Amino acid sequence: MCILYSIITNQAAITALFRVVNRFVGNLAPMPGVFPGYPAPVIRNTDGGTELTMMRWGMPPPRTGGPPVTIGERAGVAVDIGAAR
Repeated sequence: MCILYSIITNQAAITALFRVVNRFVGNLAPMPGVFPGYPAPVIRNTDGGTELTMMRWGMPPPRTGGPPVTIGERAGVAVDIGAAR
């Protein structure tokens, strides 16, 4: 299931609310829809302080290559299938 997000506020309001030190998004236009796979503004903490930057929004693409990984039903941790047998 996917939730649709929208950004209707301006960049000055975002930087004031989250006390952003560095801004790397340029001129941030309103985004009526933020869809998976498209860039969206993200606030993150770095060694230089809080920054506002653009990142690809959504879940990472599926893993290719390497051993298969499953999530343990009871433990809730990633387990190598080969080691679990």
